[in-house]
Order: sequence, then C-alpha cells, then structure tokens
Amino acid sequence: QVQLVESGGGLVQPGGSLKLSCAASANIFSISNMAWYRQAPGKERELVATILYSGSTNYADSVKGRFTISREYATTTVYLQMNSLQPEDTAVYYCNARRFDVSINYWGQGTQVTVSS
Repeated sequence: QVQLVESGGGLVQPGGSLKLSCAASANIFSISNMAWYRQAPGKERELVATILYSGSTNYADSVKGRFTISREYATTTVYLQMNSLQPEDTAVYYCNARRFDVSINYWGQGTQVTVSS
C-alpha cells in the first residue's frame, strides 16, 4: 500500500518558521525521488523543492535560502524546513513521490500553511 502522510502545517506569523513532515511508505520511499509542491488559492500547483534518492536537492527561486528539504532513510520521512516565512508562502503543501523505475507519481493529502499576522 502506498501512503504519503503530511503533517506540520499551521498558522505562523511573517518571519516565522515551520517544519513539514511527509511519512512515506517504505516501498515507495526506496524507489522514488521526493518533492514538495504547493498550491495557493486561485493558482496552479508549483514545485517548491526536490530531493533525489542520492540526496541531491533543488529549489524554486522563490524559496532558495529560506527552505530546506531533507530525507531520513531510517524512518522513510521527508521534511521541509521553512524559515523566514512570508504571506506569499501561504498555500496547501503537498508531498510528492516520483518513482524512478516507472512513470508514476504519488501525492499526499496536503497540509495547509498560512502566514499571517
């Protein structure tokens, strides 16, 4: 069974921090590159950060220097540390797993992040 379960979203003031977690089922984690996407109201879903199985990372320009993606192999969990949050970071954040053996994507249910004073 494939599962991606996000947690850690919430309400934070501008300049604050949040850490999102994505607990992935082991059978997917071991054969996938992982990513975080976000979707703000009225906007298309956009890629925030990716991390390959090797550990290599890539970030959207809008979050470089503020967000850090990481993956913990022992617990098959992917994290997104978000610092210096701004109102424009408000969105539903989704965990994504893209298998590197076949062209299949998996999505979590999403977690809401709201940045507001």
